[in-house]
Amino acid sequence: MPGYSRQEVQRLLALSDGELRGLLATGVLAPTRGPRGALRFSFQDLVVLRAAKELRNAKVSPRRIQRALRALKQALPSGAALSKVRIGAVGDELVVRDEGALYAPVSGQLLFDFGVGELRAQVEPLARRAVAAAARDPALDASGWYFLACELDEASPVQARAAYERALALDPTYVDARINLGRILHEAGDLLRAAEHYRQAVAHRPDYAVAWFNLGVVLEDLGQSAQAVRAYQAAIERDPQQADAHHNLGHLFERLGQPAGALRHLSAYRRLSRGR
Repeated sequence: MPGYSRQEVQRLLALSDGELRGLLATGVLAPTRGPRGALRFSFQDLVVLRAAKELRNAKVSPRRIQRALRALKQALPSGAALSKVRIGAVGDELVVRDEGALYAPVSGQLLFDFGVGELRAQVEPLARRAVAAAARDPALDASGWYFLACELDEASPVQARAAYERALALDPTYVDARINLGRILHEAGDLLRAAEHYRQAVAHRPDYAVAWFNLGVVLEDLGQSAQAVRAYQAAIERDPQQADAHHNLGHLFERLGQPAGALRHLSAYRRLSRGR
């Protein structure tokens, strides 16, 4: 079953029953319920709990912890790889960095600083067991493998990759699984295989702007500028509001010495960004 049980969370983070109950009472976590009503926590829940524990160790008051945790949930970068995030605290204020980008103001000395990648290493054995258990379930279909992979995505990209591959073995037309698997391969530096998955995604869903955009990014990274331009243009044709595609295409046109195209798409990017 996707997620982590109460017992696993308490063991990983050394939380007592009372501590976990107190943090659940704040309402900043969003665990789901299993078939028998048992709580299941996501990897993002683990990130929030780990931050709460560090704040408690720093003698921050419960009221300030609750406020800080709400800020953390809002500050966690949407769509970014949580494994690359670092979290710090300045008094009762949380500071979140994602590959150098700052998501909260810095106002003093850090009381603690931990990488979410460290937490990922702790949950890796649980991810391996989850995939092994799923493999023993003959009734698990492509969707089941896909949702398991999504749950493992941040905690264990290696196990998530195996689960996405099982989903695609059962249903080669599962476009979302192809896109997510392509992203994992892309982040791991396997650009050619990532590009192949994105190409298959657009072959199955030529109307899917995200698949075209991802294909454009990997083609650009491969140095195939002309093909990347076509992919970005295809993404924009299908979704003219996709600001990131305008941004990437504008800068690509700059590098290709096409100032008119660069100006047009960078202007569109700025206009769309103001509306975000």
